Amino acid sequence: MVIRIIMSCMALCLAVTAYAGPDIQHWKTSNGARVYYANAPELPMLDVKIVFDAGSAQDKQLPGTALLTNAMLSEGAGGLSADDIAVAFEDIGANMGNASQRDMATLSLRTLTAEPTMTKALTMLTTVLTEPDFPEEAFARLQKQVLLGLQGEKQSPGALANRAFYQHLYGDHPYAVMPTGNEESIAQLNTQALKRFYKQYYVAKNATVVLVGAISQEQAKQVAEQLMSKLPTGKMVQPLPMVSTLTESKHVTIEHPSKQTHILMGQPGISRDDPDYFPLYVGNHILGGSGLVSQLSNEVREKRGLSYSTYSYFRPMHQQGPYQFGLQTRNDQAQEALEVMQATLKAFIANGPTDDELTAAKQNITGGFALRLDSNSKIADYLAMIGFYGLPLDYLDTFKDKVMQVSADQIKAAYAKRVHPDKMVTVMVGAKQE
Repeated sequence: MVIRIIMSCMALCLAVTAYAGPDIQHWKTSNGARVYYANAPELPMLDVKIVFDAGSAQDKQLPGTALLTNAMLSEGAGGLSADDIAVAFEDIGANMGNASQRDMATLSLRTLTAEPTMTKALTMLTTVLTEPDFPEEAFARLQKQVLLGLQGEKQSPGALANRAFYQHLYGDHPYAVMPTGNEESIAQLNTQALKRFYKQYYVAKNATVVLVGAISQEQAKQVAEQLMSKLPTGKMVQPLPMVSTLTESKHVTIEHPSKQTHILMGQPGISRDDPDYFPLYVGNHILGGSGLVSQLSNEVREKRGLSYSTYSYFRPMHQQGPYQFGLQTRNDQAQEALEVMQATLKAFIANGPTDDELTAAKQNITGGFALRLDSNSKIADYLAMIGFYGLPLDYLDTFKDKVMQVSADQIKAAYAKRVHPDKMVTVMVGAKQE
């Protein structure tokens, strides 16, 4: 009995060690949409994610266009109202969602694969995607909601800091503007502008379709064709311009009657296909990405009690997303907290991680990797990233190995080459100190 238990535990350990990502299949629909499919027969469910290169980076002169266009898709389609659409999904136990970010706009669906449930859910999703009505009443309501949200931002030091950080980090690059736009641009928008945006960007060649669930590849091909068949072929968007490198430091102070100062610091970081991705990713995990056990947390929180939490992270996008550091602290100790954060970064660039820190980081990252893929929806999110950013199909299979191969010297070299403490944007929002 004891031997059987031991053997079972060994088998489990070997299974975890030898974990392989999903078997990803890839093809294009007849009108040019890219499809990524993984069979997951364990549960009678299907997760669908449709991603368009139609995020706020495409807004141009009217920031907020992408956000409102995406939000309006579920507000009325094919003659059905928003309530009709919601009830149709609710009646069959399906969930539909939509979202818009800087790079991408998405539609998602989770449904049972039993019939007629799946057919009804996919038919409704197709209607929402391909026959949006852009009703005027719904637009007026959403426009008002966004404007109220923008008014509310003025009372939030965190929101003010975030907006100023992107503005000064990216200048005239499309990433500089917040996806929610601004009061002037939102007020100028109308349904005609949204329809033009939809017509240009919600086309098959600008789409990535992800299907994960208990359906065969043949079924997946039929589903993808159904979803895309009513969309025009169109064309992919042009690549975004390169992000300009900062040539000097910028310090922005915004007075706000808050008890705490919000501090953001950073520079343009990495794109999704950056060759230094893994050394920088593992290095940042040690520096500020691993929560309370990071170097930043140790220096700022544990040793000095300057902030409850402090962090750093890379946000890779089509072009260089931000490498961002942040914390909140009492107004009277804001300068000290900033100086400690800066000093910790400089020390990390000069010295790199210790062997113990590197070992712990690798164990933490790889040990928790299986949890990132423990549901179909999480797998669908990864497939969407792989497809949208053109990453290798074996990205998930090789992820752990690439993490384990990172050396302290690689981290030190990547940080020395790519991270420049003397050329960063720093934003501080809080009450003025006498």
